[in-house]
Amino acid sequence: SVEAKIHRRHMEEIHFHEIGGLDSVVDIVGAIWGFREMGIEKLYVSRVNVGTGFVRCEHGLLPVPAPATLALMKGKPIYSTGVERELLTPTGAALLTSLGSEFGKMPVMKAERIGYGAGGDDLPHPNLLRLIIGKEEPITGKEKVMVVETNIDDMNPQLYDYVMEKLLGMEVQEVFLTPILMKKSRPATLITVICSAEKLSSVIDFLIRETTTIGLRWREEERSCADREILTLQTRYGKIRFKLARWEGKIVNLSPEYEDCKRLALSHKVSIKEIFEEAKRTGLIFREGRYKNQKPSRRKNRPST
Repeated sequence: SVEAKIHRRHMEEIHFHEIGGLDSVVDIVGAIWGFREMGIEKLYVSRVNVGTGFVRCEHGLLPVPAPATLALMKGKPIYSTGVERELLTPTGAALLTSLGSEFGKMPVMKAERIGYGAGGDDLPHPNLLRLIIGKEEPITGKEKVMVVETNIDDMNPQLYDYVMEKLLGMEVQEVFLTPILMKKSRPATLITVICSAEKLSSVIDFLIRETTTIGLRWREEERSCADREILTLQTRYGKIRFKLARWEGKIVNLSPEYEDCKRLALSHKVSIKEIFEEAKRTGLIFREGRYKNQKPSRRKNRPST
């Protein structure tokens, strides 16, 4: 279908030599058979060196990477070290994009078997393809987020409250400010925003428009988060919401909401420390399974950091 799209023809009009020869069929069938025999469930692919220059084929002289190769690798990380050779063929690209689950970094894994395939051409670098088979080490609560940062040294400090409020209103995961020193020991503020990939463009647009920054940085990071929920427990002073965190099914943290403790301290005219102590006692009773009041109300809470 890629060849047909490039030639602007229907699939039926493409000759077999334009979509692959017998060697391509053998490569594809052999690769799929090998994956099945070795029990590979998921394939991670590194960035792919595609080479450069030109290659002669049925259509004449084509640039490297070939048009079909580029079309297949669209959206995938590729690069070239300047080696004038076709290092990735359309067949290879079809296999990688069809079988590959993710492209880029190697996952955390225990390597069990390692195999090498050597090419016949003499290249400036080792002409090898390496396959590592192993078991992936699962990371609990793993997810990907975008981190956006910018340094600002010339904005009215009163505006930071507005900026943070607006960003949080955009449903980003977190916004925080860090005091920093820039060149000439100039005091400044580092704005850091953690958001989803879908929110990245709107966050960048907001920071450029609403702050005095003239540039910013962004990157993808991985994070692990405990499962969180909001739990409401009845204490002798009234109801208090708790942030409950679970890791691998076990409660690892149970923290009372400050605003609820403050409200009860003011309404009962007692020390806020006393409210926190009562909340701590009730939380401990809940963790030990001795909470006897009505069933606590729960709701899921979105991770912030």
